[in-house]
Amino acid sequence: MRILLAGGGTAGHTSPLLATADALRRLEPSVEVTCLGTPRGLENKVVPEAGYPLELIAPVPLPRRPSADLLRVPGRLRGAVREARDVLDRVRPDVVVGYGGYVSVPAYLAARRAKVPVVVHEQNSLPGLANKVGARIARRVAVSFPDTPLRHAEYVGLPIRTMISGLDRQALRAEALAFFGLEADRPTLVVTGGSQGARSINDAVVAAARALGEAGVQVLHVVGPKNDVAPQDGVPTYVPVGFVDRMDYALAAADLMVCRSGASSVTEAAAVGVPAIFVPLPIGNGEQPLNARPVVDAGGALLVDDGAFTGAWVAEHVPPLVTDPERLAAMSAAASGLIPRDADEKLARIVLETAR
Repeated sequence: MRILLAGGGTAGHTSPLLATADALRRLEPSVEVTCLGTPRGLENKVVPEAGYPLELIAPVPLPRRPSADLLRVPGRLRGAVREARDVLDRVRPDVVVGYGGYVSVPAYLAARRAKVPVVVHEQNSLPGLANKVGARIARRVAVSFPDTPLRHAEYVGLPIRTMISGLDRQALRAEALAFFGLEADRPTLVVTGGSQGARSINDAVVAAARALGEAGVQVLHVVGPKNDVAPQDGVPTYVPVGFVDRMDYALAAADLMVCRSGASSVTEAAAVGVPAIFVPLPIGNGEQPLNARPVVDAGGALLVDDGAFTGAWVAEHVPPLVTDPERLAAMSAAASGLIPRDADEKLARIVLETAR
């Protein structure tokens, strides 16, 4: 059995794609999985590292505003569909699975022309254009959140890696702190803006560094591969890193996390009971606040607008929260019961059923 998984760009697409690939191999060891991405996405690093073959097609971004570039989209899309059809002819998959983004629409259209069945997985509460197109073509449509408005949607959750879904935070905590060079007896704030970082979050946390230090808080700050933050004076331990491969260690080390509210960030933090402050990306189609809302409403996280998340806000609100074990424990308990941890295998079974 051969399966083509189409998705890329950021960790929001590649993480559930790889989690599904691993689950497919566990359930059907003889399955042949190939991934489809674009030349400029994160998939060029993480897919080969995970041991899966990667095929590439040209990206077809859709401009957000009317422009001359918008007129070029039809021609680019036709070219990308031809490239995707060439991949299908080489790989000969029994099913195409799409996760949205630039690469998925060409894959969906090529699969329809080749009469290959399609499965769609939508990560966010509010679907993007690619998966709205895909849902019209697909045999099965799986979603991460129960109220996602897609036709024939089946709620399975968001596939997450077994290193996360099986994480015992307390058992791994000492090892995780040592891995990052953090101290065992201090409250730990983990800050991340996603796989690319977030300048506004970075700036706010750096501006509040002295207040965090005065409260005895240590910081693991994942600044993003293209950003640079120096260790901060006055903070007992301030560890800036560009990118974290071992997200299980980051989650195990965290007493509190500050992050965007992409589907992966929300799902991974809530699934393992990490209290969070979600700062939604201020651009896009508004999906990030919706992703966070169930966890926030349950009491497992706070939601702060990007414009309100300033150094002054961090200095006022974060130190008393991250140093309050009872409140953090209540938030952890509220979050951890909301998110299914077996979405990878649920989606993999849907894919295998469709392929057969």
